[in-house]
Amino acid sequence: MSKPVKNLMTKSYERRFADIGGAVVINISGLDAGNNVALRSGLAESSIKVTVVKNTLAKGVFQESDLEPLNQILEGPCALAFGAESVVEVARALVDKAKEIDFEFKGAVMDGQFFGPDQIEALSKYPTREEAIAQVVQVILSPASSIAGALNSAGGGIASCLETLVDKLEKGEEIKKSA
Repeated sequence: MSKPVKNLMTKSYERRFADIGGAVVINISGLDAGNNVALRSGLAESSIKVTVVKNTLAKGVFQESDLEPLNQILEGPCALAFGAESVVEVARALVDKAKEIDFEFKGAVMDGQFFGPDQIEALSKYPTREEAIAQVVQVILSPASSIAGALNSAGGGIASCLETLVDKLEKGEEIKKSA
């Protein structure tokens, strides 16, 4: 490959992967055309892109970036799957697709943390950012709702007693002090 072509590809990688904080690396070299198209189009529905990379050029671009941990696995045929809202969603989609189409997981990176091929399924079970925020909000609000329920319960009991007293007084019944 000529130097100008390498420079063009490097610039393309720099633009394409500049704002990516994580990705999953897979080997799709054994797929026939039909499965390749099915994989890519199925992932595209979830806004996930699959890009085959030239390892030596990608390693240079990934230096000093969030994707740098991937450099240790960029050997042989590699394709980067990235996009969606988070790497967790990418991993979920790929784990689902792996049940239908046979391809190899090589690894993943999320926020600078590397996940080996045997950890991709575990990564797919992590909560996404939005799910984690919802869980935190639920944990924070749970005690508050319990307190509100307890206050309403006590207040409801007092209101019920007062209502009974008012009813008895309106009927002219005598209210006796209990011991």
